[in-house]
Amino acid sequence: MSSLSLAVRDSNTMLRRNLLHARRYPSLTLNLLLTPIMMLLLFVYIFGDVMSAGIGGADRSDYIAYIVPGILLMTIGSTVIGAAVSVSTDMTEGIIARFRTMAIHRGSVIIGHVVGSVLQVLASLVLVGAVAVAIGFRSTDATALEWLAAFGLLALFALAFTWIAVGMGLASPNAEAAGNMAMPLILLPLISSAFIPVETMPGWFRPIAEYQPFTPAIETLRGLLLGTEIGHNGWLAVAWCLALTALGYLWSKSLFDREPAAH
Repeated sequence: MSSLSLAVRDSNTMLRRNLLHARRYPSLTLNLLLTPIMMLLLFVYIFGDVMSAGIGGADRSDYIAYIVPGILLMTIGSTVIGAAVSVSTDMTEGIIARFRTMAIHRGSVIIGHVVGSVLQVLASLVLVGAVAVAIGFRSTDATALEWLAAFGLLALFALAFTWIAVGMGLASPNAEAAGNMAMPLILLPLISSAFIPVETMPGWFRPIAEYQPFTPAIETLRGLLLGTEIGHNGWLAVAWCLALTALGYLWSKSLFDREPAAH
């Protein structure tokens, strides 16, 4: 077999391993998934009328439409924390050290984690999207091409932050530290345009919301699904995704290739 065929075969084996773990121990994924769902229900049913008035909407349904794109991006940030914890657990329990001694493609271990995490993120997005539709979210004006672009953006965002999470898992001494290190992936959406428009924020705080990856991605997704103005946010969102993917990949590869004694 060629080296490419071996890499694909071994990566597929590691992917099945990670998906099997996720199926046998779903509590971590479910706990992380509850965060965006609870935020969605909280802001819609508790703060919905007030927040809708704040963005110039007529009723709660306007705020549902406004908040769902941000909640979908928050779902990605929340779910990929599981990848950081899973990678750190493998490192600390010694299974990766065992894999290093076996005749398998070296990168397949990490690729299996990344692909498995992205698939879990996409499944989580479907569940959160179903909850959003159940409470009233509608996107009647989006074309098939816009839906496809929205899905592509979510998948690219999931890939980028999964690589970052894998790097965090490799850099952490244990699973608890990995979870703590990855917490900003949940907190960043809270200081973006997910819940209120950036222009309504205090002047000193506005740059924090503007110059981070979640805001352009949220505005792009909002434009694709709701027909609002996208402007330069589309290019910014894609650029952030590509930059974070490259950074996460290089960081993870560097950490994974170092000597086991460094852990």
